[in-house]
Amino acid sequence: MKRILQLFATRWLSRTPLGLVVLGIGWLIIRKRRGRRPERSQDLRVPGRRSDNPYVWKGPSPHGRP
Repeated sequence: MKRILQLFATRWLSRTPLGLVVLGIGWLIIRKRRGRRPERSQDLRVPGRRSDNPYVWKGPSPHGRP
């Protein structure tokens, strides 16, 4: 839902030059925030670890459905 709202807001703002300026400033702010955040190291990742995301596909269903 968040992505859909972002898409609509982006399309609406991109119609005017002032909106493009606002989008550019927002993009720069987000980019700086992501740059400041420490990167996750591949060393911390444990193979076979379960994801916290309930929507991640975890293989075939154990309930016998095709």
